[in-house]
Amino acid sequence: MRQSDNAVELLQALVRTPSFSRQESATASILANWLNDKVMDGSTEAVHRSGNNIWVRNFHFDPTKPTILLCSHHDTVPPTPAWTRDPFDGAIEDEPTNHCGARLFGLGSNDAGASVVSLAAAFRHFYECKDLKYNLILALVAEEEISGAGGIRSILPELGLTNSARADENATNHPADFAIVGEPTGMQLAVAEKGLLVLDCTAHGRAGHAARDEGDNAIYHALNDIDWFRNFRFPRKSDFFGDVKMSITMISAGTAHNVIPSECKFVVDVRVTEQYTNEEVLQIIRENVRSDVQPRSMHLRSSSIDHNHPIVLAGKALGLTTFGSPTTSDQVALSIPSVKIGPGQSARSHSADEYVELAEVEQGIDLYIKLLDKIL
Repeated sequence: MRQSDNAVELLQALVRTPSFSRQESATASILANWLNDKVMDGSTEAVHRSGNNIWVRNFHFDPTKPTILLCSHHDTVPPTPAWTRDPFDGAIEDEPTNHCGARLFGLGSNDAGASVVSLAAAFRHFYECKDLKYNLILALVAEEEISGAGGIRSILPELGLTNSARADENATNHPADFAIVGEPTGMQLAVAEKGLLVLDCTAHGRAGHAARDEGDNAIYHALNDIDWFRNFRFPRKSDFFGDVKMSITMISAGTAHNVIPSECKFVVDVRVTEQYTNEEVLQIIRENVRSDVQPRSMHLRSSSIDHNHPIVLAGKALGLTTFGSPTTSDQVALSIPSVKIGPGQSARSHSADEYVELAEVEQGIDLYIKLLDKIL
């Protein structure tokens, strides 16, 4: 039996088990049981579980060596009403117009089930290998789709990492030195990822009667700030993404047609490039607008990795294309260098009738192994 056969069986089991964010208990159990059965094979090394997060270290883990974190997520978004098939069927079908062969249909098959099972198969390949240059930790985590506190952020201390520092010196596990994050990229190498700030802004004025030209219209103050958001360009540009992108996405004001509004609220979606931290972007915004600006969170950070990092050079040696990813992933929670790569296509994520090609799963396993082989 090929490695991909076991991986496809596991992927079908995951697809057939609903695993919406914060409801991934059943898929976490499936993954823990699969690792115990197919990887651990009675070894003394333990499969660790916290909430719906699963992680395990390679058999010959050596605290004196650097460590690679292999990470992907097993939660999904809910299916959209546009699905024309059972999103939990996990059917494998040959597509007459598809030259690559069979497809496995189902919610989470592409995002990120294919990455989960391919990383697990690659980890299995190296699990008992001796004399590796790096340790391996496989982490299959929850709540990625909602950037939830119960996902990878909840186990960072267990992995020897924290949100704010490179490593927690009090952690029992040796900290990872860099990470491979599994997401659908067509098995090309994302070496940068945009961050996200969602800003709730409030422009203040003074209420008054519209007929008597009283008050101080908060909408006009908001318009001045909105004009700044529309036209301002941050000085530092990203080679991959260009400018930091700021978009006004919601606005509300007023209580009656004849009352000058004292408040105008609007929302700004800010896509942060690797050229800035979220804190730098927020400071620049607050220095230039009159409105109160409150971020909903600060942890969805941009990321990038040195183009001469060993994992990047290994990818280039295999002919992989490097690019910047506009979508967020669990990279936002990591304080270590990371790349994002996985089977499937980002455009299929969260779409109706989601699928992954079986050839993509096979290619994913093969390329993960070849990528790791270059540095292990």
